[in-house]
Amino acid sequence: MAISNASRECSPASAQPSRRTFLKNLASAAAVAVVPRRVLGGQGHVAPSEKTTLAGIGTGGQGSQNIRRLLEFPEIQVVAVCDVNREGGGYLSWNWGRGEDRRNAGREPARRLVDEHYAAQAGAGTYRGCRAYADFRELLEKEDADAVMVATPDHTHAVITMAALTRRKHVYCEKPLTWSVEEARQVTEAARRAGVATQLGNQGQATEESRLVCEMIRDGAIGAVREVHAWCPARFWDMPPWAGRPPDTPPVPDGLDWDLWLGPAPERPYHSAYHPWSWRNWWDFGTGQLGDLGCHKLSTVFKALELGHPTSVEASSTAVNPETYPMGVIARYEFPARGDRPPVALTWSDGGLQPPRPEGLEPGRRMADVIYMGETGTIMGHRLVPESRMQAYGRPPKVLPRSPGHDKEWVAACRGGPPAGSDFVRHSGLLTEAVLLGNVAVRAGDRLLWDGPNLRITNAEKANAYLHRDYRDGWNPF
Repeated sequence: MAISNASRECSPASAQPSRRTFLKNLASAAAVAVVPRRVLGGQGHVAPSEKTTLAGIGTGGQGSQNIRRLLEFPEIQVVAVCDVNREGGGYLSWNWGRGEDRRNAGREPARRLVDEHYAAQAGAGTYRGCRAYADFRELLEKEDADAVMVATPDHTHAVITMAALTRRKHVYCEKPLTWSVEEARQVTEAARRAGVATQLGNQGQATEESRLVCEMIRDGAIGAVREVHAWCPARFWDMPPWAGRPPDTPPVPDGLDWDLWLGPAPERPYHSAYHPWSWRNWWDFGTGQLGDLGCHKLSTVFKALELGHPTSVEASSTAVNPETYPMGVIARYEFPARGDRPPVALTWSDGGLQPPRPEGLEPGRRMADVIYMGETGTIMGHRLVPESRMQAYGRPPKVLPRSPGHDKEWVAACRGGPPAGSDFVRHSGLLTEAVLLGNVAVRAGDRLLWDGPNLRITNAEKANAYLHRDYRDGWNPF
């Protein structure tokens, strides 16, 4: 597929030496020149030649926040950014304390963010070391970065992540890992073959609360767990006012390469109902609330109960149409016994739908969004119900290692440390498969029997079509 004109704006930079070559040359020059400690390395500093170089692909609301955090690591050098939008407004800042704070984002704001950070760090006033691309394929061809951060809409996660993994680059990818169940399996296996450091963007897996839940369940605080409920309130992004696609076709904003934004998805005209914020509503681009939040809320459930493939899943919802995710979904998964642990029924509810209040929950106390129901008690969030029982119990034995932080886990893994807590191979690939299987059940409208190892629905042949997607010509990553 030809690279668009928008992506060619970076072509003159291709004649320059790569960022890693520049950094290594700079380090070599340090042997014969008087240079600052930050160049030589030493205590509190990392020499340029020893840094892990990183490219950020997808620099909207979440991608920009990810880059801001990664810039704080002295071990990391951000060398390139990529986004199909040169610059535009309407991106949510994720600052929930201030509400929906819409802000400017795109590849140029991201490039300025990186350059200004390193200029301030060096006290140099200016720094022009970060290059900006429109097309991730051009970036991967021209930059030899060690690691890639992917924060694009769901429908392009697999395409970009596979391209990075085949080049044996470390990958941090926002949740869900992929758009489809089949893609999740393919990406997981590619990560296994590549042997690189990976991490899904479900930050809650690194928290103290997650460890406490795992330790309480291992300690037998509520006995054997047979039932779990997870839920979330109404969606926090705008709903379209139409039942189908937008009726109008406004012009594509200046600086946005709409063809690149569509990527593997079927062609359709641009509309602001898709970009930059509300693409999660649409089946072609997003995965709804279950895809968006399931990898957050269910990660600890999978770890605490050591869940594998479900054996079945069924879903009910508000009206389903071929274009958009329903207003509300309830999905029920059944997991088999694991050793001496009994089977588990896991129910997901979204769109403001909630499970029944746990027995013993005090009047007026709000329900937490994950509830574990054991044979002898209940954990809501990370606390026993009622609170008086939590006070009597205290804390479980501390048997699990604590996280240095979600981002730090990945940075350390990139530099030879242990696998991150949401590594694709050991955790988040399977988690993503199960989450997205719920969306398959929504679209199929049937109870599905699942053969996880063989990636197949065994009782509804037609439903298997929802496990994968058809790619536009030139976009199949496999």
